[in-house]
Amino acid sequence: MDTDVRALRTLAQAYFDAAYEMDAEKFASILHPLCSVTKVADDGDVGVTPVAAWLAAVRSTTAPKQMGAERDDHILSIDVERDLALVKLKLQVPPRKFTDLLSCLKVNGNWKIVQKVMTSKT
Repeated sequence: MDTDVRALRTLAQAYFDAAYEMDAEKFASILHPLCSVTKVADDGDVGVTPVAAWLAAVRSTTAPKQMGAERDDHILSIDVERDLALVKLKLQVPPRKFTDLLSCLKVNGNWKIVQKVMTSKT
């Protein structure tokens, strides 16, 4: 279990680094190709974005690092049950602050994010 928690902390740090740098390739290395991003859409309904479309949006977003923004990211919790884990974290991509729930599966011995559910505020 400790090995899994350490691996998930490493995954979370890679996620934070990718967000700070808006590095789609770093995100792609920790997201499963079938991953999707889910949030409440502008119309108030559930919005689901396939990972390829979400990564395209990442590529066109100005990185907090480029803005000179301070990092404000931390893990709130990690819950592991065999090959399933839920990582809850907070981070900022100015002007927004995000809370993300990352559903992870241990695939071929490696933890991958298979579902990202998010909310944000300004």
